[in-house]
Amino acid sequence: MAIDYNNRRFKVATNSENGEVSSNLIFHYLQKGNMLSCTYADQKILHGHLIGIVKEDGTIDLSYHQINDKHELKTGLCNSRPEMMPNGKIRIHENWRWTSGDLSEGTSMLEEV
Repeated sequence: MAIDYNNRRFKVATNSENGEVSSNLIFHYLQKGNMLSCTYADQKILHGHLIGIVKEDGTIDLSYHQINDKHELKTGLCNSRPEMMPNGKIRIHENWRWTSGDLSEGTSMLEEV
């Protein structure tokens, strides 16, 4: 499933308790070829950035780093799997893990807005 994520916006629908992003945060994806990037921020995340590779099947392997409201630098890795919803928008199922701090893992779900 070839998916073009360029200029699509996603909102956090669900997130594990050990995650830092909130439902107020909007991810604005930019894609060039198979390269994906995004800069994000809200009240809890002062500045965040992700980069990733979009695979032929639409899945994304990405890395992220962010500075939270405690001025801590947090880093992690994520594998994302798209789902096409009946309305034509994309839902993204994420499995992620921190590579800093407590090294815990979690899941999130993003929905295109």
